[in-house]
Amino acid sequence: MTPDVLGGAILDPGAARDPGAARDARAPAGSDEAPAAMAEAWTKEQFERRLREKGRAYHIHHPFNVMLNSGKAAPEQIRGWVANRFYYQISIPVKDAAILSNCDDRAVRRNWVQRILDHDGHGEDAGGIDSWLRLAEAVGLTRKRVESLSDVLPGVRFAVDAYVNFARRVPWPEAVCSSLTELFAPEIHKQRLASWPEHYPWIDPAGLLYFQSRMSLARRDVELGLAITLERFRTRAEQERALEILQFKLDVLWQMNDAMALRYGVTP
Repeated sequence: MTPDVLGGAILDPGAARDPGAARDARAPAGSDEAPAAMAEAWTKEQFERRLREKGRAYHIHHPFNVMLNSGKAAPEQIRGWVANRFYYQISIPVKDAAILSNCDDRAVRRNWVQRILDHDGHGEDAGGIDSWLRLAEAVGLTRKRVESLSDVLPGVRFAVDAYVNFARRVPWPEAVCSSLTELFAPEIHKQRLASWPEHYPWIDPAGLLYFQSRMSLARRDVELGLAITLERFRTRAEQERALEILQFKLDVLWQMNDAMALRYGVTP
């Protein structure tokens, strides 16, 4: 399933995959709990806990990713994943530029711009996109082929474009909130660094530089994104909106894996 974004409203396809995740911030059917507009806001600690609980829907649990990190993937499956994820990688700085274009807070802009530099490169740092291209070469692809986007699947393109368009159209704090899948990213990079050298010795270890760099950068980035979200989403209705936004981003990542699983298969 793919997420629909209409005028900033989010239709939650994640409910079909994980009904509990879709309801965790809303009153269950038949409940006497007050509507969000009347309910008392969660404390920052309670709000953060609910955001972090969304990690159970992170694509680290998707069968395609489990296959990759458990050593069951064939070279063609790995190459397909690398080529398709490149479209996501090159779209991240575009998404961040959209956030900056809508942001009227100078302090936020001064910090958020670092994300673009991290991906596009700056000075002597070639950046994360270049690191991903080195990963592509390490798994047997050419830069020219990956940069051509010829292997990008329609489902992957649709999901990533939905994410970028969301960031362009909603208020900038909501776009910032959508980045909070970074809460769960260090663990997935840790798994890759721990398992890939053992399971896929044919991959040049130098190609894993991207995962190594994101271990620290993702933690740094999430500190700012989380602080903004906890500060800007204060009422119960706003907090529940934040949970819906995070679920949307989780669905984007899940849909990308769905598309790749359909095209390349999942080795049992």
